[in-house]
Amino acid sequence: MIQATQKIPAGYKQTDIGVIPADWDVKRIIDFTDSTAGGTPSTLINEYWGGDIKWMSSGELNDKKIIDVEGRITEQGLKNSSTKIIPKYCVLIGLAGQGKTRGTVAINYVELCTNQSIAAIYPSRNHDSEYLYFNLDNRYLELRSLSTGGEGRGGLNLSIIKKIQIAFPRKLEQTAIATVLADTDALIENLEKLIAKKKAIKQGAMQQLLTGKKRLPGFSGEWEVKKLGEMLDYEQPTKYLVKEAEYSDGYRTPVLTAGKTFILGYTSEEKGVFDNLPVIIFDDFTTAKKFVNFPFKAKSSAMKMLKPRNKNINLRFLFEKMQLIDFKLGDHKRYWISEYQNIELETPKSEEQTAITTVLSDMDTEIEKLENKLNKYRQIKTGMMQQLLTGKIRLLTK
Repeated sequence: MIQATQKIPAGYKQTDIGVIPADWDVKRIIDFTDSTAGGTPSTLINEYWGGDIKWMSSGELNDKKIIDVEGRITEQGLKNSSTKIIPKYCVLIGLAGQGKTRGTVAINYVELCTNQSIAAIYPSRNHDSEYLYFNLDNRYLELRSLSTGGEGRGGLNLSIIKKIQIAFPRKLEQTAIATVLADTDALIENLEKLIAKKKAIKQGAMQQLLTGKKRLPGFSGEWEVKKLGEMLDYEQPTKYLVKEAEYSDGYRTPVLTAGKTFILGYTSEEKGVFDNLPVIIFDDFTTAKKFVNFPFKAKSSAMKMLKPRNKNINLRFLFEKMQLIDFKLGDHKRYWISEYQNIELETPKSEEQTAITTVLSDMDTEIEKLENKLNKYRQIKTGMMQQLLTGKIRLLTK
């Protein structure tokens, strides 16, 4: 809430949900439409499943804009459960779940049924469904906070949903706002598809170039078979392990893991920083690996730092080649010395390694630029939502 000492801009007014344009209204969902929850037919009765009626689970809310779903139920399943057919353009909200599902908002562009963990807010003649979708999608954290039981096993319910307040301009402006945000979504989705295509092209190039199935111009001759341990030396991380447990983005030195998270945070520690770069960091228990070209501290004692044994080994080439290794994990043990270093790989001479690496690195650079562009578009959309959905920026004023 704005304090009494703060001045409300001309043409705006104070409401329970903040300052909005004077010509906008605030309504509870129950004031302008109805909402309902779904249900699940018994999974023990086969006759309820495999029909022609679309039925979605709460996990599918993450698709956001629903044009199809996996589940199908029969007329019997519909009649013998609490689920019901909901029309197109309902706004869907996840009611339960310990993960991110609770509070996740989507909109359906096909007629379907839902399970009991989804609330469906029905379309209203005087309200744009896509505007309502973007409004609620922008309030994910707020929806989570409204859950009974907080962040544990609590959940939303229809009673809570119906009391949510929405700021509405007239319908023409609602549609204008929704159109701008939908166009931005389309731009983001197209860029995501382009990135996925570029990654698939790179994966195909890796399969061809790193195995010798396709040779770059000017190179010929047999590749030599060597064990990884003959090409790479390793160093234990003992001297580089971080001691602090608290990290902050205000510090300079990243703390790394070879796993998916990669950068765990940043530490203030300046001693024991690994700077013999570039290097491959290798998780001895999972065989996960990352190529690193910046100084860092290590988190896990199971991490090994892999470096080339001689100048004829291109480390980036070996890293890319290692991505193609199909290694099956067994017992929980350290793998580098016992098994992984004994894996044999075909490798060309140094010059061809470098040429192949250059091609793949150029592809990585292109993908990275696209991903940076994607992140920028996502940030722009977030800013647009904050401005448009609160009336700070107006698209239509007459």
